[in-house]
Amino acid sequence: MSLENIIKPDGVLCNATARSKKHCLEILSELLVRSSPDIASELIFECLIERERLGCTSLDRGAAFPHCRVDGINTSNGALMKLSEPVDFDSADGQPVDIVFGMVVPTELADQHRADIKLVTKVLADEELRAELRSMNSSVDLYEALIDGSRLSAPETLQTAQGS
Repeated sequence: MSLENIIKPDGVLCNATARSKKHCLEILSELLVRSSPDIASELIFECLIERERLGCTSLDRGAAFPHCRVDGINTSNGALMKLSEPVDFDSADGQPVDIVFGMVVPTELADQHRADIKLVTKVLADEELRAELRSMNSSVDLYEALIDGSRLSAPETLQTAQGS
């Protein structure tokens, strides 16, 4: 699976302003509902909050990966935000977060959904890509940098998906 199957251009927001982690998750739920219009953004928000209660989804070094299971969807759907100012995300390293990739997956996880989560985690772990994302100033450029960077960050994952 490639990120293009998980996130669409309208699921990206550059230079978003969030007052807090909770506000960040609220904005993220609005982005995520674009790919799942039959699901209420309030439900996604509640699921994201509940997931955060289980443990912080920060990946350290200024990036976070809030994700949750949601009834009523069949595929993994993602959204990306670059915040204009970082927010405290309760990160283990104590650093505030400015790159936030959110994802919803079906309640019943299949191997593909687990692979999608692994792909996003691997892509967000790429320090060069995070720096590139931070340098973007438009949502279009942010999306393109994410997709291009994902091809470099996880080429074996993409080759495996393309070969099947």
